[in-house]
Amino acid sequence: MRRCTSEQRGVSPDVITRAFVATEDEFLGLVQEQWRTRPQIASVGACCLVGVVCNGLLYVANAGDSRVVLGRLRSPFKEMKAVQLSSEHNASVESVRDELRLLHPSDPNIVVVKHKVWRVKGIIQVSRSIGDAYLKRAEFNQEPLLPKFRVAERFEKPIMRAEPTITVHKIHSEDQFLIFASDGLWEHLSNQEAVDIVNSCPRNGVAKRLVKAALQVAAKKREMRYSDLEKIEPGIRRHFHDDITVIVVFLHSANLGLRTPVSVRGGGELSGSAIF
Repeated sequence: MRRCTSEQRGVSPDVITRAFVATEDEFLGLVQEQWRTRPQIASVGACCLVGVVCNGLLYVANAGDSRVVLGRLRSPFKEMKAVQLSSEHNASVESVRDELRLLHPSDPNIVVVKHKVWRVKGIIQVSRSIGDAYLKRAEFNQEPLLPKFRVAERFEKPIMRAEPTITVHKIHSEDQFLIFASDGLWEHLSNQEAVDIVNSCPRNGVAKRLVKAALQVAAKKREMRYSDLEKIEPGIRRHFHDDITVIVVFLHSANLGLRTPVSVRGGGELSGSAIF
């Protein structure tokens, strides 16, 4: 991202898209190098969600089904409202299915229902990602890749894409914070519920509080105690809830006038938080 920004002398949707494509190309190059010794790397993929603040504008780029939600203070009652700033690429969304059918008009099975949910080729729910080479290059759609990751027919056109959907939002004084999270959080919490938690809790550790709230809901759905859910080993816990990654960014009006690009990087197995 830094290299693309430097080359183009600034931030723009085109620059961010180039950064996504460059990341994708490098990873697919790695898959090519390791295909003979580690063929299952062709089935590895990840959603990618990026937020960049520059000159008072927030650029949100998303490939996959992660989500960014803004907490905005609304007058006259000073209510904190949730505003979703990203669009998701999940086959459960009708517009995503329409897009896939438009891109693959000769494939009647581009999206099918399997295990009661819509899936791309009956395999994966997301339609865009970094990686997932087995659905982007036909050369990886063969043995020794495991059969569950292979598509029955050979394809010439990539089934999935890495290019993100990008939105540009002008930051206002009413904009208080941003919640960046994977779909594991939004599966159990609504946008407004997540915003209410951030608004009512101390900033320190608020991302972990969101993770805990989501896990409490997941435990309740399974009719079990949260303490019992915590004791389950991570690999087995995937049967009870999806992985959850959260970053909370607090916006300060003093930063909005900065002429230098400002960005935040964060991460962690479960959660992280950042302030700028």
